[in-house]
Amino acid sequence: MNRLTKAFERLKKKDEKAFVPYIMAGDGGLEKLMERIVFLESCGATAVEIGIPFSDPVADGPTIQAAGLRALNEGVTLKAVLQTILNVRPIVSIPIIVMTYMNPIYAYGIASFIEDASKAGVDGCIIPDLPIEEEDLLLPHFEVADIELIRLVTLTSSNERIKEIASKGKGFLYAVTVTGITGARAKFHAQVENYLKNIKEISSLPVLAGFGISTSEQAQEISQYCDGVVVGSKIVDLFHKNNLDEIEKLIKSIKMMEI
Repeated sequence: MNRLTKAFERLKKKDEKAFVPYIMAGDGGLEKLMERIVFLESCGATAVEIGIPFSDPVADGPTIQAAGLRALNEGVTLKAVLQTILNVRPIVSIPIIVMTYMNPIYAYGIASFIEDASKAGVDGCIIPDLPIEEEDLLLPHFEVADIELIRLVTLTSSNERIKEIASKGKGFLYAVTVTGITGARAKFHAQVENYLKNIKEISSLPVLAGFGISTSEQAQEISQYCDGVVVGSKIVDLFHKNNLDEIEKLIKSIKMMEI
C-alpha cells in the first residue's frame, strides 16, 4: 500500500488533521533538502511536498517564484532532486510528494521520470498544468510505479467537475482555496467554508486545502471543514529566514487541534 494511503488511514484512526508543508528543492543549496525533510518529519508533518524549480511556474506566487529562482541559480535539476530524495529515503518514513510542471517531465522523458521517481521513493506527484483530459499521458506509468497523481479542484470548479476529479486516485484531493496563485492571504473568500464542505460531501478521498494559508489560526480555521492543509509560501519564507521554531509551531498547531 502506498505510504500516502497509510498516512491518511493512521490520521483517520487517531482523528487527527493532516499538515503537509511545501518546500522548494535546492533553495539555499540542494544539500539543505535532506536536512529539511528530516526536520519536517521530526516536527510531525504528515507528508512533505517538494517543489521542483522551474522557469515558468504558473501556479506560484512571488515567494515560491523567488525560491525557485534561487534554486535554479544553484544549478538544481530535477534529476539531482530525485537523487537527493533517493539518498534521504532510507532515513525518513513519511510520504514524499513531488510538485512539478509538465515541461520538466517532458524534458526528462515521461517514462524515465516516473521510473526514477519510483526508485527514489516518491509517493505522489502534483502537476498543476496537467488537466484530467490529458493525464493518460502519465497515468499508466504512475499506476505501475504506485505513485499517486494528486489532482486539484478550485473555487471555480463545477460540481460535475469536482465529482469527476474526486472519483480518481487514492491519495488525497487538493482543494485550492484562492482564485489565483500561491502566497499568503490576510483573509479568504467568503465561500471557502461552503466550498470545502461541498467537496467533503462529494469526495471519498481525504480533502486537503492549500494556497494562501500562512498562520496557525488560518490552518486551524480551514481544517475545520476538511482533512488538513498544505502550507507552502509561509514554510518557504521561514526556511529562507532560518526560523525553524516558527515552522515547528505551525505544524504542531494542527496536531493540537481538538477534532
